Amino acid sequence: MMDIEATKLELMRLLLQTQKESVLTKLKKVFEEEPTDWWNDLSEDEVNQIEKGLQQAKNGDVVEHKEVMKLFDRWK
Repeated sequence: MMDIEATKLELMRLLLQTQKESVLTKLKKVFEEEPTDWWNDLSEDEVNQIEKGLQQAKNGDVVEHKEVMKLFDRWK
């Protein structure tokens, strides 16, 4: 059985080779109908970091935008 990366490469090869508009239309429809929730694709660590940030914001532990931008000005 192919791993997911090999499968994606094979699909890209087939996609690039086809001249059949009907195939492309069907594939596009599959992607449009497939429910996607990026939250489910996050790692456990990413979810934990987001939840931590939300809790910090809820507690008022935030830095104003203009203060953050001052930090970035140092790197210009």
